[in-house]
Amino acid sequence: MAIRNKADKKKSRTGQLRIVAGIWRSRLLQIADVPGLRPTSERIRETLFNWLAPRINGARCLDLCAGTGALGIEALSRGASRVVFVERSTVATTILKSNIASLSAADAKVLNVDAQTYLAGSNVEPFDIVFIDPPFATDLQHELCRLLYEQPWLADDARIYVEMGEDQPELLLPESWQAMKNKTAGNVRYILAKN
Repeated sequence: MAIRNKADKKKSRTGQLRIVAGIWRSRLLQIADVPGLRPTSERIRETLFNWLAPRINGARCLDLCAGTGALGIEALSRGASRVVFVERSTVATTILKSNIASLSAADAKVLNVDAQTYLAGSNVEPFDIVFIDPPFATDLQHELCRLLYEQPWLADDARIYVEMGEDQPELLLPESWQAMKNKTAGNVRYILAKN
């Protein structure tokens, strides 16, 4: 058995994440070692993209608090026309850009910016699908939904996916949104809504 010294323990380590389906099926992506970064599991991604199957081809997607980019990259793999990834961690953004480059994903744009700052900006464009998956401890889901609702970020009949901890307070959706699916897997609750 190898014994690690203290210097080895301080190095940033990465794990790997597998793309579930589509043109990059089974490809492995690097995962940054960033506090609070929790990639969406394969099981949940499979369920989510089964729900989104009729809408994903050609969709314009926004991946807020992208982290590993698992949701947005899975969307591109399955036929989305464009994904904007918004991630505030410089380390996670660097690895996300590297993963996208390894896939030669031309229709991906990665922004190293806080999701709230991005949504409060004036460069508003409509998206068909929005993924909201912040670190659970931040409890940003409510605020990000509010900001999406207040500006024209959503195309007509858009889908909004929200992931949160099972123990977090119930998500109050904006008045005109309707929850379509609401499921729990382990300690994760995930919701698909439409505007």
